[in-house]
Amino acid sequence: MGFEYFYGFIGGDANQWQPNLFRNTTQIYPFDGKPGWNLVTGMADDAIDYLSRINQTAPSKPFFMKYAPGATHAPHHPTKEWIKKISDMHLFDEGWNKVRDKIFENQKRLGVIPADTQMEPWPTKVLKNWDDCTAEEKKLFIKQVEIFAAYEAYNDYEIGRVIQSIEDMGKLDNTLIIYINGDNGTSAEGGPLGTPNEVAFFNGINAMPVNVQMKWYDVWGTEQTYNHMSAGWSWAFDTPFTWFKQNASKLGGVGQCMTVSWPGHIKDFGGLRQQFMHVIDVVPTILEAAGIKAPETVDGIKQAPIEGTSFAYTFDVKNAKAPTRHKTQYFEMFGQWALYDQGWMLSTQVNRAPWEAFGPANPDPLNNQVLELYNLDKDFSQSQNVAAKFPDKVKELKAKFIEEAKRYQVFPMDASVAARIVAPRPNITAGRTEFVYTKPMVGLPQGDSPVILNSSYTITADIEVPAGGAEGMILTSGGRFGGYGFYLLKGKPVFLWNLVDLKRVKWEGPDALTPGKHTVEFDFKYEGLGVGTLLFNNMSGLGRPGTGVLKVDGKEVATQKMEHTLPMILQWDESFDIGSDTLTGVNDADYQPPFPLTAKLNKLTIKVDRPQLSPEDAKKLENAEATAVDGQPIHHMQPGPH
Repeated sequence: MGFEYFYGFIGGDANQWQPNLFRNTTQIYPFDGKPGWNLVTGMADDAIDYLSRINQTAPSKPFFMKYAPGATHAPHHPTKEWIKKISDMHLFDEGWNKVRDKIFENQKRLGVIPADTQMEPWPTKVLKNWDDCTAEEKKLFIKQVEIFAAYEAYNDYEIGRVIQSIEDMGKLDNTLIIYINGDNGTSAEGGPLGTPNEVAFFNGINAMPVNVQMKWYDVWGTEQTYNHMSAGWSWAFDTPFTWFKQNASKLGGVGQCMTVSWPGHIKDFGGLRQQFMHVIDVVPTILEAAGIKAPETVDGIKQAPIEGTSFAYTFDVKNAKAPTRHKTQYFEMFGQWALYDQGWMLSTQVNRAPWEAFGPANPDPLNNQVLELYNLDKDFSQSQNVAAKFPDKVKELKAKFIEEAKRYQVFPMDASVAARIVAPRPNITAGRTEFVYTKPMVGLPQGDSPVILNSSYTITADIEVPAGGAEGMILTSGGRFGGYGFYLLKGKPVFLWNLVDLKRVKWEGPDALTPGKHTVEFDFKYEGLGVGTLLFNNMSGLGRPGTGVLKVDGKEVATQKMEHTLPMILQWDESFDIGSDTLTGVNDADYQPPFPLTAKLNKLTIKVDRPQLSPEDAKKLENAEATAVDGQPIHHMQPGPH
């Protein structure tokens, strides 16, 4: 069981132009020196090469591949050619309301939804109607969605190349292909306005003004952006359902289209299947198709049973309308939950849009909910809430959800979102306050490197400058879209914070370092209470001000206060690097990676002083008004029943 080979990125998403890319366990940089290289094509090329090598080496050996590109998750990074193809089609010029209507009309015309499916009105309390948008907003939003659509089309084309390679081998008829395309439901993590930088979104900037975003209009989707689109398009693309990824109680948050091809075995070409299925059904289906039983033990270790139900029975045209064999399925994400049971769906009422991620969480997500009930056999789009008509069914399904949640380790249920990003978790840095490095090292993942956010810290580098001076990166973490760097620029020491590509705060010494040994130090005193406030469902300790002092050989050479600090996260697909900078840099105006350090690094020390709550702090927080990362009162606390 398992895979013999890996090619891909590590993490939830990745910059497609300069990804944190691995072949097996080795980080690789195939994009270096290749302007225009893109992982969407790179992954297809590698998959084709792998399949070819398997076929040429052992043509009788069956192959198994999970092909999981970054599309259509943010950032949306298509090539210029695909952007032009989509832009020239003018698919979205009439706006998201009319696009939604057209999608709904086409779905009915094609017969992929029942003829009596109803569509809910546009959610004007959450998202603007297109006609209420300004001209500048419309211009930006069309650019955003054209980039998204180009990314989708580009990815679909590259997957087609992989499938074509299988046909060229003469093996397509006997190859089972399961194609699922999307991002759970369509993602709304760009917020109502979209964003040129998803890292900004996850640091609490969920409504970047349109006039600010227009700075990136001409480079949207290029290596200069980590972009996402307006949630208005996301709502339209989830038609006929409602809501988004993260809203696990709604079909718009969990529904995806799936296509299955197995030409030598499935004869109902173009046939439609509408039985309830879940992604956990994919593995049992593959095992059944391959005639393999799931192992009870692997390397002597007893295996948990594989959850899910094979949908191979639907391959036979005689079972086109057979009842679903997957009878019951729970859903839960960030405290929003649902239970599907033989056509019925019990759902929590949506109480938080995905961009409302930075406030206090629902303290009792199991019970502090409004429950809705839908009969999906009669209501395909989950638009007719019948909870008031069937109160006993609501109680029955809630009890069944609790059973399923216990069985599959859902409890304790946690409704927090942003707080999870910064919450301490087990890793190799846990409990440590001092870190010492004596050699250059690159590629250390964020989860295994010192966390200095929401803390005071001191970074000290003992270096030797050669005759003629030195330059280069001493230490960096993050990159173009958020992070910090400590480096020598034309011999002068610099410490820089990149605040999600909106602002850069820079400390720079006035003089180049002379040849010989030097100690350069950056000392930062944080003024907030830190992550301890999260224990009180309060985020006011995060992202607070602080003062940084740059020193050379013990002498202060630059002092500056930061009014705001990053509260949540550095750019997650960039690493902690010592002695050079991989992937993107924190300030393109100063240098281009890898920017190797030409001084000798004798020792680098990082000391972190994390704030501790006093009894007085804790008492105040117990009675405090809920506050967000900017210190302002929260007005979107997740509501309970009303």
